[in-house]
Amino acid sequence: MVFFTSDLHFGHANIIKHCNRPFSSVEEMDRTLIENWNARVSEGDNIYILGDLIFKNTNSPEYYLKRLKGRKHLIIGNHDLSWINDELLKKYFVSVDNLLYMTTGKVQCTLCHYPMLLWPHHKKCYMVFGHIHNDTKTDCWDYIAKSEVMFNAGVDVNNYFPVTFDEMVANNIEFKKKALNSENDEEI
Repeated sequence: MVFFTSDLHFGHANIIKHCNRPFSSVEEMDRTLIENWNARVSEGDNIYILGDLIFKNTNSPEYYLKRLKGRKHLIIGNHDLSWINDELLKKYFVSVDNLLYMTTGKVQCTLCHYPMLLWPHHKKCYMVFGHIHNDTKTDCWDYIAKSEVMFNAGVDVNNYFPVTFDEMVANNIEFKKKALNSENDEEI
């Protein structure tokens, strides 16, 4: 199977408050994210991580990487530069890219940590991204909210689990609907 995830921020205590994550501590967050990952992903599955896997951690990157199942493909995010090195990348990742054009077997996707408003083959290909977490105040939100081909792989939108493409689509549709309803309620 093919799974997607982004912006786990293993080790980053401040992300709990910043994104209103339902965890009481960074230890609880890390433990839950690892358990959720391994409950879904088996060793033979491909998992595309769209950046910001680890950030401001007190544990070594290897502490997390050796616990996560699957054939890991990393799309580098802005917070990954602080922990990646050639040894870790060769040992734990099948591929490492800044931008990747791939297929799930059913659909074509352009994968990037950052949401791109224009991308290759954009009429035939989905844009899968991370970076913005659950932030609906970001400058590009209006475009993303209206788009039928842009999907956020971030854990904050996907119930803290890696997801298949179809699950990601369903979660994003629900998230966009709630966000737009909330914006409409604020206007009244």
